[in-house]
Amino acid sequence: MNVFVFLLGYSRFRTYSLSISKSQSILMSFLAESFEAIGGVPKTILVDNMKTVMDESRTAYKPGKVNERFYQFSKDFGFDVQPCIAYRPRTKGKVEAPMKILDEIHAYQGKFNYEELHQFIQELCDRVNHEYHKGTGKIPVLHLKQERDLLSPLPNRNIRDLYKIDHTLVKVNTSNMFSFKSNMYSVPPGYIGKTVGLQVYDNQIHVYYNTDLIAVHPISGQKMNFKHEHYVETLSNHLPYKDDIDELALKNLSAINEVYKNE
Repeated sequence: MNVFVFLLGYSRFRTYSLSISKSQSILMSFLAESFEAIGGVPKTILVDNMKTVMDESRTAYKPGKVNERFYQFSKDFGFDVQPCIAYRPRTKGKVEAPMKILDEIHAYQGKFNYEELHQFIQELCDRVNHEYHKGTGKIPVLHLKQERDLLSPLPNRNIRDLYKIDHTLVKVNTSNMFSFKSNMYSVPPGYIGKTVGLQVYDNQIHVYYNTDLIAVHPISGQKMNFKHEHYVETLSNHLPYKDDIDELALKNLSAINEVYKNE
C-alpha cells in the first residue's frame, strides 16, 4: 500500500490519498484532487526525485530533468516544478515529518478492507488538519484561507477531469465477469458475487479486490474479454479431465469471439 501526501508550506494543511499503485497517472490524479480540495493551485510545487516526475534527478551539480508528461500536467494546472536536491533530506522535511503519523495505520493491519482503510486515512487527515501544529503554532485548517488567497485559480473542469481517476465498485457475475461501458471483462475464478474495484488509467482497467490487484485488461471494443488464464482455470475447476485443456480453451474462446465480434 502507498500513501501520497500533499502539504502546503505555510498553513501545513495537507491531503492524503491511499493507492496500491505508484504510477504517474495515479500521482497526477491525486494532485488534481488535492488542488480542488484547497481551492486553487500553488505557484510552485516542491517534489521528490521520483521517476514519475523526474527523468533525471536534481543534484548539487545538475538541475535534473522533469518528465515530459508531468511537465505538461504542470503547464495545464499552471505551476512550476521545483525538484528537491537528491541526498539532502532537510529539503523535504516538512513532508516527511507528517508521514510519521501514518504509523497509526499499523494498529489496524488486517482489520480493514480497502474502502475502510481509505476512509480511515481521510479521517486521520481531517483530524490532523484540525490539530494544533507544534512547529508553527497554527491550526492548519484555520490558516488555509490566508494561503488560499495566494493560490492561482483552478483550470477549467474539462482539464481537471482529464487527469482524475475514479475508483468504481462493480459486482462480478456468475461467469466471473464484470461490466465496463457495456463490455464484459474476466477476473480469476473465485470472485463470483463479489464486489471489485476498478481504476481506469493508461488505457487499461485495473481490477482490485480489497488490497489485491487481481486483473489488468486493456480497454477493448469487444463485447466479451476473457483472459486466457482465467478461462483455463475456470475450465479446470469444472471438467473431470485436465488433458488438452489449453487447446480446448483456445477453441472455446475463438468461438466466443466469433459470436460477439459483430455486436
